[in-house]
Amino acid sequence: MATNDTEFIFPERYCEQLGNLRGESWMQLITQVSNEEKDSVNRIALVYMIARINGCGNCNSDAFRAMKGCLMCAKNSIKRYRGSDKELLEQFSHAKQEIVDYLETGKSHYR
Repeated sequence: MATNDTEFIFPERYCEQLGNLRGESWMQLITQVSNEEKDSVNRIALVYMIARINGCGNCNSDAFRAMKGCLMCAKNSIKRYRGSDKELLEQFSHAKQEIVDYLETGKSHYR
């Protein structure tokens, strides 16, 4: 079943729908970030982190996950993430630092 919910990268409008997929610390992060402005560093970092976990850069319209849509893909990726919530929060911190570094220097340090 195909959906028209597939975009180039994970859409930030779905961030708050990911809150109940993990533990309390994950929910707190999602709640905090979802209440911020759409162009806040935290919100951008969350989208960036989720896009990396989901593999949005390798997705295409013929992929099975694209046919299910971005929200379903993100939900599955976050639920299946093998690390702890603490590790997810660390991923978020690293993504945020990369965003801040890029905004300050104009250079990406992503490997």
